[in-house]
Amino acid sequence: MPTEVIQVNSVEPDAAAIARAAAVLRQGGLVAFPTETVYGLGANALDANAVARIFAAKGRPPINPIIVHVTDAIQAQQLATAWPDSAQRLADRFWPGPLTLVLPRREIVPDIVTAGGPTVGLRVPAHSIARALLAAADVPIAAPSANPSTGVSATRAEHVLRGLGDRIDLLLDGGPTSGGLESTVLDLTTTPARLLRPGLITAAEIEAVIGPVARRGGQASAESETLRSPGLLARHYAPRTVLECVEEGSNRAVELCRLGLRVGWLAFGKTQTLQHEGLFVVLMERDPARYAADLYAQLHALDEAGVDRIVVTLPPDSEAWTAVRDRLRRASSP
Repeated sequence: MPTEVIQVNSVEPDAAAIARAAAVLRQGGLVAFPTETVYGLGANALDANAVARIFAAKGRPPINPIIVHVTDAIQAQQLATAWPDSAQRLADRFWPGPLTLVLPRREIVPDIVTAGGPTVGLRVPAHSIARALLAAADVPIAAPSANPSTGVSATRAEHVLRGLGDRIDLLLDGGPTSGGLESTVLDLTTTPARLLRPGLITAAEIEAVIGPVARRGGQASAESETLRSPGLLARHYAPRTVLECVEEGSNRAVELCRLGLRVGWLAFGKTQTLQHEGLFVVLMERDPARYAADLYAQLHALDEAGVDRIVVTLPPDSEAWTAVRDRLRRASSP
């Protein structure tokens, strides 16, 4: 059956629409919905069969755990066997918001959610639709990004439909998401806490609350290893079109055009005046937050335009751009 789509006001969500989506979740169905980061593909986190449908719909490998969305820190503590002082301080500062905390899980959390591992990622979303849905469903919601596994995350309802088609039951269309990149993931089961995935909340902001944080170095865990967090596979967030990353000043996009390729170029800096047959230039924002909000939408657009190659000029290698550079590095991984 075609996916049911309901448009929802993102400021004041319609109660009837939210009630309909909550009923689908409680009955074991899949609901796609917007968060302040990207669209999520949600199921009742305590229903192993429902969560299995997420893996099937996305083609997600079983080693890749799913973040669980909860209403508040109290519900988070019902799913974790430990709640250190650092968790409370971070929750007080950043929840609701784009921060996922990895903690030891309770047995009530099904193995499929955690990829069989001993920890669970928990976060309280800030988006009004996500919060209304959690309250109405009255269950924690397991929700990875609403797109095929390793593909570009969905930041608009049309991205969800294009990627997942009729594999989900209901889509709440709340318009474009504001953040554009997935949540920051922090492992609180280690000392010091360890940043597993950079996101909209920076390591420096976290350190201002709990002190030093270990940065994860190098490539992610091997694809045969059970992961503690999503977003750790070497290749992730990738468009269908081959993507290359280059440093500022590179002429790679024009060189590819001269070889007869149609090239989409996400440019950064003073490159907007360059023109060449077959070259499609998108001048990206120089502000990290605005760049992040627009990145996935531009990659989706270039995929749909049917270019032969996507070239991305990397933004600066600095703390503010860590999350963006992480996504681009993984998107360009072979």
